[in-house]
Amino acid sequence: MQSDRRPPLIRSLILAAMLLLVPAAAHAERPAFLVDSMWLEDHIDDPSLVLLEVRYYPNRYFTVGHIPGARQVQRFSDLGDNDAVPIMRYPSREHFQETLRKWGVNDDSLVVIYDDSRTALASRIYFLLNLYGFDMERVRIMDGGTGEWEAFNDLSTEAPEATPGNVTLKPAREGLVIEWTDIYRDVYSLRDEEILLLDARPEEQYTGEEMNGAVRAGHIPGAVNVEGLQGTDGQKWRSLEHLAEMYADIPKDKTIYVYCHDGFRNTLAYIQLQALGYEDVRLYNGGWAHWGNELSLPVVMGPDPWDAAHAL
Repeated sequence: MQSDRRPPLIRSLILAAMLLLVPAAAHAERPAFLVDSMWLEDHIDDPSLVLLEVRYYPNRYFTVGHIPGARQVQRFSDLGDNDAVPIMRYPSREHFQETLRKWGVNDDSLVVIYDDSRTALASRIYFLLNLYGFDMERVRIMDGGTGEWEAFNDLSTEAPEATPGNVTLKPAREGLVIEWTDIYRDVYSLRDEEILLLDARPEEQYTGEEMNGAVRAGHIPGAVNVEGLQGTDGQKWRSLEHLAEMYADIPKDKTIYVYCHDGFRNTLAYIQLQALGYEDVRLYNGGWAHWGNELSLPVVMGPDPWDAAHAL
């Protein structure tokens, strides 16, 4: 790996200038699991480090390049159940464990994840590690992706060799994953006031103006809409204060069911809500790619959680 050859003073001045361009709110308190490129530079030679890159277009791992030493994550085949419908249902413990071992992950590894999609893809790996009982004190997400890294360091197009790991995952933790039947029963049928359904997709998908990931447009009856990507600025997280304003209408004392269309934006919402202190957040396994393709399940069009047909 080639590091920056600028004199330390020049490098410090450049970093100071970059920080001045970032709004002051961005420097507010941040989640402990978020790190930056300077942190990674300081830890890049840690023998326990396993660096994972997951790109929206996986070919760019080789064509654009990746941080030296990073293992490639195929966002669909590595992070979903390849035999399920839809394919982005969560992989089994056995499948995900085998994938982690392929990347060289051990029980005591320091796992650092980054992406080119405002941490929405990285959040999926983070959630799966949490779901299957990995030590989350040893997991970090690099905020900003490769952008800041490239300011002072080179990328590589060579895939590193990884010594197979021996990580042992645990059975899935209870209370993190829900199925469509939970939503149909608790939200649609029982109208349980202790449960709030959150749609993490863009507003135009929620309202039905745009169709994505299913043969039908709209949202699940009863869902409210907060798009998690609005909590980022470019490839960087906004402040926790900004996130708190985004989720101001989502009560902390309720159980939050979250879905998106293919299982990435909802994991971003999960880690955002977790960072804000929400204690009971559960993710719909299948999301809109499942609900929107099941023609018997009810759908609402428009900006409101309920329409006239389903409100009573």
